[in-house]
Amino acid sequence: MKSELTATSVKPDILKTHSQTNHTSNGLIEEKQDKDKKMQIDDKKFKQLDGYVGFANLPNQVHRKAVKKGFDFTLMVVGGSGLGKSTLINSMFLTDIYSSEYPGPSLRVKKTVQVETSRIVLKENGVNLTLTIVDTPGFGDAVDNSNCWQPVMDFIESRYEDYLNSESRVDRTKKAHIDSRVHVCLYFIAPSGHGLKPLDIELMKKLSDKVNLIPVIGKADTMTPEECTAFKKQILNELTQQKIKIYTFPDVDDEEENKVNKQMRERVPFAVVGSNTILEIDGKKLRGRKYPWGTVIVENMDHSDFVPLRNMVLRVHLQDLKDVTNNVHYENYRVRKLAGIGTDGKPVKGGIEKNPLAQMEEEKKNHDQKMKKMEQEMEIVFEMKVKERNQRLVDSEIDLKKREEGMRRSLEKLQREIEERKKLFETEKFTWEQQNGITFDELRRKNMENLTKESVDGKKPKKKEIGRASCRERV
Repeated sequence: MKSELTATSVKPDILKTHSQTNHTSNGLIEEKQDKDKKMQIDDKKFKQLDGYVGFANLPNQVHRKAVKKGFDFTLMVVGGSGLGKSTLINSMFLTDIYSSEYPGPSLRVKKTVQVETSRIVLKENGVNLTLTIVDTPGFGDAVDNSNCWQPVMDFIESRYEDYLNSESRVDRTKKAHIDSRVHVCLYFIAPSGHGLKPLDIELMKKLSDKVNLIPVIGKADTMTPEECTAFKKQILNELTQQKIKIYTFPDVDDEEENKVNKQMRERVPFAVVGSNTILEIDGKKLRGRKYPWGTVIVENMDHSDFVPLRNMVLRVHLQDLKDVTNNVHYENYRVRKLAGIGTDGKPVKGGIEKNPLAQMEEEKKNHDQKMKKMEQEMEIVFEMKVKERNQRLVDSEIDLKKREEGMRRSLEKLQREIEERKKLFETEKFTWEQQNGITFDELRRKNMENLTKESVDGKKPKKKEIGRASCRERV
């Protein structure tokens, strides 16, 4: 009994020591395995090739494909009439997008709050850019401007809706999947020097969550440099107080460019001047405006913030504007739409309640039904054409039979006439023979005998004598 008790009392200690040793050994093994995995990962990360494989040419392939495909960019300009929106667009892209033949929306006689779009294809150094300009010609011009921003918001939402529908389709072809979303909105502020208007604040609040918003002070040459600087500070303070988010230009990899971009970013909101007039100054042709007190050069940074605006929007951060539109604003809209939530965070009536897969399945069914319907219509059209062709053949056969019957009847009629004339001739012949007592055969025979006799005598009978002889014979 003692031996059994001692054995049983010692057994847990032995098990405990075994478990500890096993635990420590397993821990060492796991640590070693982790180190081996890390070493393998490091080896894979820094694996050097013995020669040239070719995948380093992938960026060139992407570049060639992108240049061949071209790029799309949608620029929206919002603001009151007469702030130089159309003129600035012409100056930014160095071409007359709006001209006397096709004036800007603000210069047209009919002005409405409806959104108008203009599309043009620009080419620079072999790169094609499909530029879409969106303008609101009658914004803020009415006496009652309540809800005048609704067409602008509806337009942006409709572009997101079109893109979402094109993504959800079964057939996502190139033509159907065009990026027509608004990538940036230049909001023009009147150079009043008294801050933002309530209408500007209300619309910028609504736009800040939907699109990349960049505030721009139009016709900045109406203010002195001191007034312009003070006006910029006032606008920034009001934007901060109203919690209006504007597009922040990101940093780039190059430190020198970051310093330049930082100086450019400090000019927000951009005070710009546009011009469609080309002036020749010191042998150089430049866009500018001539006044009695001097000349304003559009691309002179001492006169205008046009160059920083163009560089930041087009030369440096154009792709970032498109990425932010796709990854932030469009994703927010997509999440709200698929979840059936409005901008205020509450459920929306009539929102999308279907699962995207179910929606795709339904679209596929609709597509199949449409194809079947088209096939049935094509079969009906084919049958109709076959019937028409058969009917034409039957009609032509009937026409040929009618013509054949007509020709047969005319031939029979002609044959009857010939028979009647033949009978009449035989009757007249018989009557003449009865009257003269001689047949035509006998008369022919006698004439032949007389002719032979005269030929033997060497005399050629005259026609008159032959006629007299024949008359005598008849008598």
